[in-house]
Amino acid sequence: MLMTAQHPKLPEVSRAAVVRQFGQPVKIECVPVPSAPEPGALIVKTTACSICGTDVHLSRGNLSLAVDLPVILGHEMVGRVVAIGEGAERDSVGQTLSIGDRILWTHTACGHCFFCTVARQPTLCENRRAYMYENIEKPPYLLGGFSEYGYVLPESGRVRVPDNLDDGVASLCSCAFRSVMNAFDNLGGIDPSEHVAIQGAGPLGVLAAGVARIVGARTVSVIGAPEARLALARDFGATHTFTIEGTTHEERAAALRALTDGRGPDIVMEFTGHPNAFGEGLDLVRKGGRYLTVGQLGSGTTTFSPSTIVKKNIRVIGSFSGDVKSYWKALQFASAHIDRIPFGKMITGRYTLDEVNTALERMHRLEEIKPLIVMD
Repeated sequence: MLMTAQHPKLPEVSRAAVVRQFGQPVKIECVPVPSAPEPGALIVKTTACSICGTDVHLSRGNLSLAVDLPVILGHEMVGRVVAIGEGAERDSVGQTLSIGDRILWTHTACGHCFFCTVARQPTLCENRRAYMYENIEKPPYLLGGFSEYGYVLPESGRVRVPDNLDDGVASLCSCAFRSVMNAFDNLGGIDPSEHVAIQGAGPLGVLAAGVARIVGARTVSVIGAPEARLALARDFGATHTFTIEGTTHEERAAALRALTDGRGPDIVMEFTGHPNAFGEGLDLVRKGGRYLTVGQLGSGTTTFSPSTIVKKNIRVIGSFSGDVKSYWKALQFASAHIDRIPFGKMITGRYTLDEVNTALERMHRLEEIKPLIVMD
C-alpha cells in the first residue's frame, strides 16, 4: 500500500502492559500494530496514560465487569494521531483532525440499539466495546492505554485536546473527569442554596468537589482519607472535609447535620467504591434529597433498609462511565478553569511503561493519587 500523510509507515509492534492472569504482575509484551486504520478509525502514538483505581481492580481480578483476557491494561490515555482512516478527518464535535493532533477517545457505542437511539444513553449500549477489556490476540489488538500505540475504533468518539492542557491533565479527562461530568449530568442542576457532601477523597471525589464548587453549591464537604487527599480536596474547592480515620459514621453525620441546620446535605455523591458507603450515604442525605452513586463497580455487596429510601423520599441515581459529550465537557471545563483549579496537583508520580507494576502497587497502597505512565 502506498504510504501517505494519512497512512504513514507504522512500526510492526507496540510495547504494551499486558494482563494474562489476574493477580499476577503485568508483563510488557510486543503487540501487533495494524498496518493502517480501517475507514473511520485512527491510529495514535500514546503519549501518556494515567492509572485509575479500576486498573488496579482489574489486574487483581476484583471487577464485576467481563474481561476477555489477555488485555492491555489502562484506559485513561491521550495520544497523537499518526494515521487517519477514510472519513475520520474530524473529531466527534466537528473539529478538523490532522497528523500530530492530540486526542482523547471513548469506548464505543453502536448508534443503532435501543439505548443509543431511543434512550439516548450510549454508555449503556448493548454492543459496547470498552478499551482495556478487549482481547489483544484479535485485530486490531491495541485496545488499551498502557501501550506505545493505540487504535481508535470507528465507533469510538474522539475529541481534540485543547492546547492549554498538558498530557497529565488531558488523561484525567479521559476517565476520571468524564465520569464526574456524566455524574453531574445525571444528577441535574445544583441550586446555590444546596449543600453537597461527597463520599470519597480519591480522584473522582476531588474532581467532583471542584465542579460542585464552581457550579455554585453553598458548601462542599468531602468525606474520606488520608489527610493528603483531603488537603487536595480543599485545594480543589471543598469548603469542609471530614476524615474517616479515627471517627465513626455517627460522628461525621452529626457534624454534617450541624453544618446544614440539622437536615443533612441536600445532595450526597458517592465515589468510594466501598459497598458499605451506600448505606451511610442514604443516612446522610436529607429528607427529599438526592443520592448519586458512581463508585460501585466492584463485586462486593452490602445490606441496607429500603424503607430508608421510601420514608425519606430520596431520589437514588446511578451513573456509569460517560459518553463523548462527557469527555468534551471534561476537557472544556479543565481548559476554562485551569488557572483556578490545580488539576496538575492530582498527577503525582510519573513512571515509564516498564515501571507500571510499581505504579500500580503504589496506587493500591494509596501512596499515589493519580500516577501517570509516560511513553517514550
